[in-house]
Amino acid sequence: MELSTKTDRLNRNVGTREYEVGVAIPLWLPGERGRSQALADAEGRAVESRTTAAQLRIAAAVREAWWSWQRAHAELEAARGQLENVRRIAADVGKRLKAGDLARADQHQADAAVAAAEGAVAQADGALTVAQQHLRSLTAMPAVGLASAMPSQAEPEPPTPATATAEMDDHAELLALKDRAAVAEGAIALAATQSRASPELTIAATRDRGAYGESHNQTFTVGVRIPFGAGPRHDARVTTARAEAVELQAQMALERARLAGEREAARARADAARAQLAAAERRAGLALESRGFFDKSFRLGETDLPTRLRIESEAADAERQAARARIELAAAISAWRQALGLLPQ
Repeated sequence: MELSTKTDRLNRNVGTREYEVGVAIPLWLPGERGRSQALADAEGRAVESRTTAAQLRIAAAVREAWWSWQRAHAELEAARGQLENVRRIAADVGKRLKAGDLARADQHQADAAVAAAEGAVAQADGALTVAQQHLRSLTAMPAVGLASAMPSQAEPEPPTPATATAEMDDHAELLALKDRAAVAEGAIALAATQSRASPELTIAATRDRGAYGESHNQTFTVGVRIPFGAGPRHDARVTTARAEAVELQAQMALERARLAGEREAARARADAARAQLAAAERRAGLALESRGFFDKSFRLGETDLPTRLRIESEAADAERQAARARIELAAAISAWRQALGLLPQ
């Protein structure tokens, strides 16, 4: 909007007056409107993809905290189970001590095993509280909500390697970089179009008189203002946009290689965890049978207390390793899905 007035009051003051009201409307350069809309659309997609990538990064932190909590919970359950078993052994030793079958040294040894198991329970309980608080800080879930989520539910198996390779371009991190590159390409196209400032269409109305007593004249003006080229400033904008596009393309290549490596490592970790689980469960089954054999022989007086406590410790360790292996397999599958860019279900 343009408003102006002209008068001769400061010099001759013969009544010369002129008032002008005008509007200057910028005009699109050829192709500028379409490329501006394309750039706006690309920026909108970039915002959405950055949001999805941020959700995936948050999911990684939540997954890690979740499985740390599950590990701590499994350790606590194993420690409680071992405490219950050594208490049962100590109670049996106490009965046999009263009957004269065992010495007081055996009772002290059994009580020491109970004390060690109680310390392990306290340590595991503290670790569980720490892991639970860390998880709550990420999810804002109350303790009741976390407790109701037990037992842990492993995520489903991720797609096959062939399908995962085909879906590489759908990863949130790559999509975010691709959309940023699209924004840079759109900025290049728009900067190439805006080689000069936008022309302007001017429409104005003028009312004037030459002196006192004369009638006012009314005129209208229609004009077009066409600026010259932008020069070095335009060249700098185009060069900067092209440099950003080249940098994003290089980042995409590096990110693709990194994600491919993470996928292979995560798949290998899941395979190794599956093999470890099979071995740990086989060991736990054998240890459970051995504990039954030695428990019976200890009751019959055929096995001494140190051997019985050693067998109990080995069985508890085997059960703990099996529980940990189950959680590690579930965590490995979760990490594999994270590497594939899949959000938790």
